[in-house]
Parts: sequence; structure tokens; C-alpha cells
Amino acid sequence: MGLRVLPLEELHAKLGATFGEFAGWRVPMYYTSTIEEHLAVRGSAGIFDISHMGRLRLRGAGVLDVLEKLYTKKLSKTREGWMSGPTLALNEYARVKDDEMFYKVSDEEWLVVPNAAVADEIARYIREWASRLGVEVRVEDLRSDYALLALQGPEAQRIVEDLGGGEIASLKPLQFITNTSLAGAEIYVASRSGWTGEDGFEFWISPGEAVKLYEALLEKGVKPVGIASRDSLRIEMGFVLGGHEYGEDPRVFPCALSLRYGLGAIDWKKTGFVGEPALRACRREGVRWVRLGIVMKKKYARFIPRQGYKIMVEDQVVGWVTSGTYSPVRKRGVGQAYIDTRYAILGEPVEVVSDKGRRGEAKLEDFPLIKK
Repeated sequence: MGLRVLPLEELHAKLGATFGEFAGWRVPMYYTSTIEEHLAVRGSAGIFDISHMGRLRLRGAGVLDVLEKLYTKKLSKTREGWMSGPTLALNEYARVKDDEMFYKVSDEEWLVVPNAAVADEIARYIREWASRLGVEVRVEDLRSDYALLALQGPEAQRIVEDLGGGEIASLKPLQFITNTSLAGAEIYVASRSGWTGEDGFEFWISPGEAVKLYEALLEKGVKPVGIASRDSLRIEMGFVLGGHEYGEDPRVFPCALSLRYGLGAIDWKKTGFVGEPALRACRREGVRWVRLGIVMKKKYARFIPRQGYKIMVEDQVVGWVTSGTYSPVRKRGVGQAYIDTRYAILGEPVEVVSDKGRRGEAKLEDFPLIKK
């Protein structure tokens, strides 16, 4: 089976994108350079095509019953016109299936963007539990109907205002509106959200209208940004990615508590959700591993900590790297790692050891790894 293709593939090719594979999709990795695009998002504004991600619409009287069963946050507290903030879907071992945010249109209509690698699985999972609970939920896959664009950076609000999007620009973080427009393009959903650590907006928009909006943003000087920079941006902020910082296999990944997700993703007053018994057992017993940041020392600035590299102290293996990149802001290699709690002391020096035995000195830091 071939790679899935983004609806704006032709536009990306015209812009000179270098393509690669991600989660079964052919996606733009970069257009000019990863560092240049990364710094554009940190300093001004960039536009991402993230249509490889899932787009589900959930409708029916039983939607909230299912979501409360499957997710770690009490989603009934979410207000209409707002996103839930991050929450986790766990398996019975308290390992993470996916991290997501829900858009509440009404009590009986919700939207969600699952991560690309598990989008089909999450749709099946929700349908399965609706059937098990005996409630009405219609799950619609909207990936063919809407592209997904993300405008990110400190100049994002000004650019939206310049394009006549005053209603969008006035949104508060995690607030959204439906059926609006920007630069003459009709938009299904516009939210003040993103995954870069910068201010920004995300748009669910039909493919034809997406081209119109994308080109209008380019005319305003917004830089097209690829998946490679999206990864380096999220690592600097300490944002997690499935298959790296979390996954379902308990032989590979610690329990969700070790993730240190924060942001209210787990509501400890909530009961009855999938994975709760194992998660509470983990909390009672304490965790062996915690997720921390690693920053290479200046002497080893070009040493990139890659997934799977060992973290060592006094020739003892004390952890492993889950994600790593070169940080254009810190001007050195940075990463995320699971560290044995006995050695998880912020500021302490550690060694990163590659799979070929190359060693580099680093120190443990908390997230984010850059100052805002």
C-alpha cells in the first residue's frame, strides 16, 4: 500500500518542498532548511500543513458517556466553544494510546484531532466503546472533507487581523469558532491553539479554500514550514509524541504518570476511566522513571541525542533518550529522556552514549528547554 497524499501536495511541490514519510503519509519535511523554518516560527510566523493528522466528528446522545470512560480528564467541565486542554487515552496497563484535545461544539457534538499514527484506531476504539456501553455515537472521519493548517508564531495574531480576521484574532487560547472566514476563504473551524509553544491558530478548511488561505498567508510573508521543524519545535518545548515518549507496550514505556504530562491532563478526582486502576497503583507505588530534558554541553553542541541512546552516570545506565534534535535557539543538541528517579536531579551532568559508543556530556533540565 502506497503513502497517503496530502490534499495540498501540488502546492507544496510548487513551493519546492522536500518530501518524506510520516505515519504512512507523504509530507513536506522542509522547504528551505529546518533551522531557518524553526527560527521563523520562533521569531515571526510559519504555516504548517498538518492534514496528516486525524479529524473526527462525534455526534449523539452518548458522546460524553464514551469520552468520560476513555479519557483521563473530566470532559464534562469543558464549555461550548472551547477546547478541553490535553487529555490522555490509556490502555488497561496505564500506558498511553494517544494524547488529544477535544472541541466541544455542544453536549452532543464534539471534534477531535487524533495523532496521525493512531487516527483510524481511535475512531474504531470510540465506536467499540459506544457499542459496549450501549449508547448512541456517530463517528465521522473528516480527513477527506477538510485540510488542517496551523499558523504559528508571535506575529500570528497581527497577520490574522491584517487579513480581516478580527473575530478569529480575538479568540482566547483554546477557544474556537465554527463557520467563519479569513482572507476570503471559508473555514469550518478556527481555534487559537497549536503545538509549537508559540501563539497561533489552527484551521479545519476544505482543500480548495485551504489553497486560497495558504497563498494569502504566503503573500503576508508567512514562511512555509515542514514536519522536521515541527518536531524540533515540540522537542524544545517538551511536547510529547507517540512512539517516542509514550506508547502502549508496558515492556517499552513506563506508566502515564512517568510522562509528567502536566497541564491538567489527568484529573485525579475522576473515577471509572479505562486504565484508572493501573494508573492509581502506579501513583501509590511510585515511579521508577521520569521524563526530563537533556541539553548537551557547549563542547558537544553538535552531538544530537537520538532515540534509544543511553544516559549514563558513573558508567551506570540511568535512562534512555526518547527524542532528540538540534535546537536552533540553544544552538546545541537537546532531547527528552526517561531517567531513573534515583538520578533525576535537575542540573546534574550526565553522559549520552550513542549506539556506536560515541559519548557526549549533557545536563538534566526541566521543560521547556528554551526561555520564552
